[in-house]
Amino acid sequence: MIDRRTLLALAAGTVAGIGQGFAQSTTLRIGYVPVIGASALFVVAGDGSARDAGLDLKLSKFDSGPNAIQAFASGTIDILVIGVAPVAVARARGLDTAIITAAAVGGAAFMAGPTLAKAFAENGNDPAKAFAAFNAATGRKAKLGTLPPGGVPTVALHHWLWKVGKVERSDVEIANMGIEGVQQAMLTGAIDGGTLLEPSVTVVSERDPRIKRIVNSPDMFPNIPGVVVAASGDLLKNRPDLAERFVGLFHRATEQIRSEPAKAAPLVLAVLGGGLVEEGTIARALTSPAVSFVNDPGRIRGATEELLAYQVELGDFPQAPALDGLFDQALYERGVRTAAR
Repeated sequence: MIDRRTLLALAAGTVAGIGQGFAQSTTLRIGYVPVIGASALFVVAGDGSARDAGLDLKLSKFDSGPNAIQAFASGTIDILVIGVAPVAVARARGLDTAIITAAAVGGAAFMAGPTLAKAFAENGNDPAKAFAAFNAATGRKAKLGTLPPGGVPTVALHHWLWKVGKVERSDVEIANMGIEGVQQAMLTGAIDGGTLLEPSVTVVSERDPRIKRIVNSPDMFPNIPGVVVAASGDLLKNRPDLAERFVGLFHRATEQIRSEPAKAAPLVLAVLGGGLVEEGTIARALTSPAVSFVNDPGRIRGATEELLAYQVELGDFPQAPALDGLFDQALYERGVRTAAR
């Protein structure tokens, strides 16, 4: 027999569960790269909204897109929050996935160490003249750090050097490394310049004011897509409702980042700070000119096509992946409608 007090307690718990809309939580395994463009994920993971929506988020960090794609392809990840290019290439190679929302445009900047920054300042920020002057003054090429080939910041760097700046290839040497590796190499002087992703751009410039921001990635490659959110084919086929629910939460978090960056900063700091970054630094990174937070996949489709076409020129792959089916616009729009309820 169940006494009256126990019965009332059980009833109250049931009503509370119905009020939240979900009696049990469902696990979503999410991979991400630790960059500011993924901030909406960190807000969703930290503000309790995922739990209230019946989602138990299990986050896994990856230092580059290729490593994240390997885990995604193995079936151990349901949702991936990384750059658009690795997702497009993986899909073209047979990975069953689709982008369900964009997260950010841009997200990186080119930074120069003291000597290279001086060359830029003395040559009107003209890349070709600055790198030539650096070579003449030091007797060597400028060593630049960036992500591995195929990464969006790496594509932006090449486009800026060769297409925008008309830099002589004999004046630069490019070294590929992980996200955190570029930051450390800049701070230790192991490289002369490099493409850093936010919040590393803000962190590095605050720790060493001699290191200067030269150009933001949207100016290196116009409207360059940054981070996107891709869902596995298994999730989309078997639990599209979970993907829609996540998109709705992600959209709300993006709106908060745009309207109240200081309020979002502690949640982003909890993931990106590593105990070494102040909350104010993250708040400034959220409003950096290097990044803008965009959700509608339709807004990045054209730039994605241009990005992939340029990657063919770089030799990242033999032909540009087709965009057909890459973006699930209908699911995105359904997800955004859930955010308005």
